[in-house]
Amino acid sequence: MNSAKRLLPQFLDYLLIVLGAAIQAVALRLFLVPANLASGGVSGISQLINHYTHWPIGLMVLIGNIPLFLLGWRFLGGRRFALRTALAIVIYSLVTDLLPRLNIFPANGITDDIFLNSLYGAVISGVGYGLVYRARGTSGGSDILARILNHYRGIPMTQSYLMVDSAVILAAGFVFGWKQALYAIITLYVSGIVSETTLEGAGTVRTALIITSKADQVSQRVLDELERGVTILQGTGAFTGEDRPVLYCVITRAEVSQLKAIVREIDDQAFIVIGQAHEALGEGFKPLQKS
Repeated sequence: MNSAKRLLPQFLDYLLIVLGAAIQAVALRLFLVPANLASGGVSGISQLINHYTHWPIGLMVLIGNIPLFLLGWRFLGGRRFALRTALAIVIYSLVTDLLPRLNIFPANGITDDIFLNSLYGAVISGVGYGLVYRARGTSGGSDILARILNHYRGIPMTQSYLMVDSAVILAAGFVFGWKQALYAIITLYVSGIVSETTLEGAGTVRTALIITSKADQVSQRVLDELERGVTILQGTGAFTGEDRPVLYCVITRAEVSQLKAIVREIDDQAFIVIGQAHEALGEGFKPLQKS
């Protein structure tokens, strides 16, 4: 029984990886390839080679990921990294090459509108990437390089992706045309936003730090009108040396304006910092035991 409980989360992770990789392949075949939109990384390079040679894109993705896979094995976690990444790469490659043979979708895609192809390709592939990331996997290609650069060189992930994918899109501009290259940049950007949302969920909330001389009045109004809990922290002003209470509360994005209005009405000299949190667990938000 205990072993089954331990294996279930791993099984669900692998299921998410299979589903996410298959969704990425559908986005590539249904929207990006028909519109000549380079997807970046190894997939984008494979599209460029396919344009001249007609070699199978999925097979080239698989071959191109082998050296990157070996680098990931060496630098990103050994066996655990290998199993999840290998599964994602194999499923993505297989589905990419099998879809045209199944004749489920039109060979030239659903639409010839480059904007629609760019938008839907970005959204669908972004969901696929997010599912793989939620399962603690990687999608191979530039994902592996970006993680290595981030871990060992301290280069932020966003800059790492930009460095790798920009080179591919620049090459795509010469092959497919600059209009397609510009749309490919939009596709990559939107895909990144969607993958982040899929990974972190739609539960993004706002945090507020409020420094005010009227802490009791502000906290009471927040409790009464927003029905949000408030924590009073003890702070000391570095310049004045005076004790200053600091209010901390978590609110939804829609409640930000109401909170600022409450503080402004009570103390227009107050200092407020609004931040963003990816998730809030506990009373008033998602139950902690179900997270």
